[in-house]
Amino acid sequence: MEAFQRAQELGADAVELDVRRSADGVLVVHHDPVGPDGVAIRDTLCRELAPHIPTLERALDACRGLWVNVEVKNDPGEPDFDPGDSIARETAALLVARPEPADRWLVSSFRRQSVDAVREVAPQIATAWLCIELDPVLLPGLVADGHAAVHPWVALLTDDLIAASHAAGLMVNTWTCDDPERMAQLMAAGVNGLCTNVPD
Repeated sequence: MEAFQRAQELGADAVELDVRRSADGVLVVHHDPVGPDGVAIRDTLCRELAPHIPTLERALDACRGLWVNVEVKNDPGEPDFDPGDSIARETAALLVARPEPADRWLVSSFRRQSVDAVREVAPQIATAWLCIELDPVLLPGLVADGHAAVHPWVALLTDDLIAASHAAGLMVNTWTCDDPERMAQLMAAGVNGLCTNVPD
């Protein structure tokens, strides 16, 4: 929570956060599938989670005034994998229910089916596919399915991919870039957003 508030103080336009689900079905914000005690988030009641692991509602409240990239964590290799993508649908429903404009949110996930599920529930919320590397041949399909952006890894992002994505009608937000020189190169190439640990 302190980090989200600090990001705003440092001049960030947005915050990226990761959503998982506790044992009692509460949407909470934590990057890793396990808490500091080594127990899986999905096996821990919300009230028993470490104090620094907030509910998604509390985290979004702490991000007021910022645009929020909500990443749905739903990876097949992790203990909380949800093959039915109900976590994605529940996240979308929570965002829609908040008394705020839908354009404040962007929902992303490495699992393509998860962002597709968000589109089914809440087509008014922008979605993005997170990826390590992106084959440009996939861009038309992403557009056809209504997605707004791609989020490729900065180490494999090229000017040509940025141009191809823009030509297809997709924004490009890359992760994670902490090098000012590389930031400047990407901005010159027209990247739409930079995920960074150093917003200042």
